[in-house]
Amino acid sequence: QVQLMESGGGSVEAGGSLRLSCEARGLAKNCRYTMYWYHQARGKGREIAAQIEDDGRTAYDNAVKGRFTISRDNNKKTIYLQMNDLKPEDTGTYFCSVLSNLFCGSHEDWGRGTQVTVSS
Repeated sequence: QVQLMESGGGSVEAGGSLRLSCEARGLAKNCRYTMYWYHQARGKGREIAAQIEDDGRTAYDNAVKGRFTISRDNNKKTIYLQMNDLKPEDTGTYFCSVLSNLFCGSHEDWGRGTQVTVSS
């Protein structure tokens, strides 16, 4: 089982920036992983904000495209989410998740989340 620990959340004013980090422990060397940042606003379900494949390909939700950047440091087993030009609708809990490839069982693990609050 992979353990994930998010950090970097906080409170900022609209237009500000935050950088989230997610450290993964327990990744298997023979597995490939897709890693995600999910956003959950109060009273709503989790939605994918950004994802990064094992080969570095990235994808973003339209709501954050051009403002957020996901990246990974394989040596540190950490992914990041650089969040710029933050908007009040970005407020919520951000969860990191990791999905193993089919060969490794397509298993998904989750972190506990980190809170982001953007004031107008």
